[in-house]
Amino acid sequence: MTIAERLTQARERIARAAERAGRDPNTVRLVAVSKTHPASAIREAYEAGQRDFGENYAQELVRKAESLADLPDLRWHMIGHLQTNKARLVAPLVATVHTVDSPKLAVELGRRALAAGRTINVLVEVNVARDAAKSGCSPDQLGDVLAALREQPALRTRGLMTIPPFTEDPEGARPYFAQLRELRDAHGGAEVLPELSMGMSHDVEVAVEEGATIVRIGTAIFGARPA
Repeated sequence: MTIAERLTQARERIARAAERAGRDPNTVRLVAVSKTHPASAIREAYEAGQRDFGENYAQELVRKAESLADLPDLRWHMIGHLQTNKARLVAPLVATVHTVDSPKLAVELGRRALAAGRTINVLVEVNVARDAAKSGCSPDQLGDVLAALREQPALRTRGLMTIPPFTEDPEGARPYFAQLRELRDAHGGAEVLPELSMGMSHDVEVAVEEGATIVRIGTAIFGARPA
């Protein structure tokens, strides 16, 4: 199956889930997660109409952005943990960073965006499961991170992101997606934080049913990651 065919399947999954939830499928943005896949695979997805691509590692994003610089409306999303000292690498390139998780990172990314003359959309990654193996601020730290972001003129705070613990049954993710939505509602609601980035290949339908506005799908589009 081609990447274009898999993209169509992914979009159909999103549309069916949105319709079940009484939502307009156009309110859910698909980010194709291209980490470890070659630039040629991204180009193939681009030719099939995909514009939003997610990378986990700063250096890999920079390399791919350079080799795909001829695709003018391609939008890069940083979806992996971002170390403060790597903010300088992604600030000139990314449309959105999904993984701001501390006031320190908010300040550094804001400084680098300002220096690059850019405005970057940001989401706060929240570790709703309080899983020690995962990045993200704890729910009780969210207010401090949001406050730090409000002080950064070159950053536009758009919402929240989470990665739930993996369970074989996609339904296992539902409580964590619901918690992220409830956290958003406790911090100003959709008017203040319109985006919820949650859901991947395994559990995208559950995420859409729980209110995701951005889903991050890799394997179902690009296949298994290269060894």
